[in-house]
Amino acid sequence: MAAAVSLCRSPVLRAHARLRMASASIASRGLSSQGGYLIDDPKYAFLKELGLQKKNLGAFNGKWLATGETTTSVCPSNGRAIADVQQASVADYNACVEEAQKAWSVWADLPAPRRGEIVRQIGDALRAKLVPLGKLVSLEMGKILPEGVGEVQEYVDICDYAVGLSRTLNGAIIPSERPGHVLLERWNPVGVVGVISAFNFPIAVYGWNAAIAMVCGDAVVWKGAPSTPLVSVATTKVVAEVLARNGLPGAVCSLAQGGADVGKAMAEDERLPVLSFTGSTAVGQQVGVTVQSRFGRSILELGGNNAIIVAPDADLDMVMQSAVFACCGTAGQRCTTTRRLILHKSVYDVVLERLKKSYGTVMGRLGDPLDDSTLYGPLHNAQAVEAYKQTLAEAVKHGGKIEFGGKVVDREGFFVEPTIVTGLSADSPVVQKETFAPIVYLLKCDSVEQAVQWNNSVKQGLSSSIFTKDLGTIFNWIGPKGSDCGIINVNIPTNGAEIGGAFGGEKHTGGGRESGSDSWKQYMRRATITINYSKELPLAQGIKFE
Repeated sequence: MAAAVSLCRSPVLRAHARLRMASASIASRGLSSQGGYLIDDPKYAFLKELGLQKKNLGAFNGKWLATGETTTSVCPSNGRAIADVQQASVADYNACVEEAQKAWSVWADLPAPRRGEIVRQIGDALRAKLVPLGKLVSLEMGKILPEGVGEVQEYVDICDYAVGLSRTLNGAIIPSERPGHVLLERWNPVGVVGVISAFNFPIAVYGWNAAIAMVCGDAVVWKGAPSTPLVSVATTKVVAEVLARNGLPGAVCSLAQGGADVGKAMAEDERLPVLSFTGSTAVGQQVGVTVQSRFGRSILELGGNNAIIVAPDADLDMVMQSAVFACCGTAGQRCTTTRRLILHKSVYDVVLERLKKSYGTVMGRLGDPLDDSTLYGPLHNAQAVEAYKQTLAEAVKHGGKIEFGGKVVDREGFFVEPTIVTGLSADSPVVQKETFAPIVYLLKCDSVEQAVQWNNSVKQGLSSSIFTKDLGTIFNWIGPKGSDCGIINVNIPTNGAEIGGAFGGEKHTGGGRESGSDSWKQYMRRATITINYSKELPLAQGIKFE
């Protein structure tokens, strides 16, 4: 995923600075010349329904505060200013952590089912704001409205999941080898959990972390992406209202909506025993090293260079429906976006021609993400547009052929054409890296076995999918010599994961797991307990010390 934070004095930060300079001309063209803020436009009345103002404070620890610089949130589809947010400074962040620690003392004393009831109420409050929050996600991030609403629904769903979890958090009773002894295993909350989320899922990723951490008994301090601050503020307002209504400290869910300095402080802060980071592999590596240097625990959700394999026996109608969404959905800005289509040589030509035709249909529905007819929206900012252009130039330089797209759309906002590239080898440097844009590389393979090798050849290991009807192929694909990704799909796209399973990947994707399954264990500390209820004191392993 795109970087949510950068650490000071790093090569990555310097590279980002160069990219910002290169994208200056794009930014000036993408930004609208129209004056005024969207929050004052009646068309966007939902912004004020969410409690947003023309200028908003970006830190919350039971009360709203902020002493950092003021930034303007810009709409990617028209380049107009939405509203301002005064960011949290490092001092504001420290105030949030201090209050979160105090709030934790209250929160951890509540029985887990009672904590679950609060999370249930948060889910209901989000349901009541489902459409306006979804519109805000679309307006500020740039994804189409069904995806914006769907992202808020994902937070609602994880709240429902967490409610059930609050009554099933289980320990263990383990047989002891010593008479009159019992071994127990108990899970306790870690304390205050930090969450750094990215722009492309500005509410769902926080929801995955916060809902589960809360029922586990943790308090949460959140730093949202710098370019989607209004989503962070509006979401925090919804959660804070529920906490206040129940007489609980608002700092249970604190917000420190700041810049790189706040992210750096979170990575270094020993008061955060667990830090969840969603962002690029390069920055995530720095975060992971920094957190490990203080013996903290990091949950890393990083990049993905995901592939769909199309076997000779695949249902091509299903392939086409899946591939268009997987490649073009969210304008290629999901960590699970399909970036490589590995096609068996017997179906390659057919899939290529059908895909080009489908992309033409998608281009006909490019537009404002808030319009019901829009299927394809903008990139998030000028830097993304510049990365798109640079990557395609590199692809062509290495022998790639642009079969469809390849151009920046001449209109306000940050729109580019979804692009299909052929003619490159699986080990081409440009194919091997992740570019956060709607670019897919079509690769022709001789066999499914070769396709699996190519799937596993990249450094990231997030999501993967195969289309086949053969049971043997399916079970090889999901087995030890199949896909090496954290998400392994069959006959569905690489994107669109459900909340019930653990979400995350292997290798340079970071190894973290969030959302369902047993991901809750990452927000708790395990204690192995031995109780002697006898009057004797035998030692383990039969040791005599007399």
